[in-house]
Amino acid sequence: MSQTQGGWKKYVLVLCCLAASSAQAREAAADALEAQEWLSKIRAAAQRLNYAGTFVYQQGTLMRTSRITHMLDGHNEVEKLEVLDGQPREYIRNNEEIISYIPERRTLLVEKRIIKDVFPALVAATPAQLAAHYAIQKGHVGRVAGHDAQLVMLEPRDKLRYGYRLWADRKTGLLLRAQTVDESGRVLEQIAFTQVFIGPIDRAQVRPSYTQLKGWRVENTEMNHVDLSDWRVNRVPAGFAKIQEVQRLLSEAQAEEAVASPAARELSQIVFSDGLAAISVFIEPGSQSRTEGSLQQGALNIVGKRLGDFWLTIVGEVPAEAIGLVANSIEYKPTK
Repeated sequence: MSQTQGGWKKYVLVLCCLAASSAQAREAAADALEAQEWLSKIRAAAQRLNYAGTFVYQQGTLMRTSRITHMLDGHNEVEKLEVLDGQPREYIRNNEEIISYIPERRTLLVEKRIIKDVFPALVAATPAQLAAHYAIQKGHVGRVAGHDAQLVMLEPRDKLRYGYRLWADRKTGLLLRAQTVDESGRVLEQIAFTQVFIGPIDRAQVRPSYTQLKGWRVENTEMNHVDLSDWRVNRVPAGFAKIQEVQRLLSEAQAEEAVASPAARELSQIVFSDGLAAISVFIEPGSQSRTEGSLQQGALNIVGKRLGDFWLTIVGEVPAEAIGLVANSIEYKPTK
């Protein structure tokens, strides 16, 4: 073989390798784009579809079963959520207003929705926003609650957030199962439909089960959007943006339903989100009876600490390192 012939063969081999590499890159890009399109379907389906089903939330040894019924009534979202385990609870949502029925206390709690990423409406950000902080890939097709489901995987690009596995109904895009996983792939928590119907919903299905309310007490949360700029959270994980600053006056019953201790009090809240996970900073007058510390429950990490005359509770569906980053960066610098 001449040197010229050998050179041509090497040249052709290089061209073939480049072509194969280019084809693989195009295939990977197309796959990533399709995965992002699935996220768009998941985001829209939870709001626009009518559906009813039973789902199970699993966090370690904790399991809780609930039933959800959702319908779009013109431009209004109406939703009924029933907790089926433990103490009976029922939540009726009309757009942003939520009425909680607490039968053992004969109490109705009326409040505004703060965080919207509740199953199956977990995806709040656009796919492009999520792609900046998660590698998004399409997985296999499986079965969830009797429906063919497309798996979409989100792998975090840093160690300050968890990964997600989302299964969406192939026909409608409705989210059927969601898993939160740590960096080793271990499932920290899971929520999944065990039975679901997607289609027309009778208006009667989203009405409250409790109709005899004589003697029940109605408690309205006094919630105001406020400027909490005196409170500075100097460090949050990349991609987390401030979405809410509110102040609420909680009654004893409302505090019992909240994250902190059951006592009537004023509570300020700053919420950050990356479109999948949320981090909340709760601020209230300090209590000497509380002990500083941290706690993990499934994917949820919590830190309680004292800062001057205030008590802070930092809560988020992010790794402990991220919660610590936020907690240690908080400053109170009143401008007046």
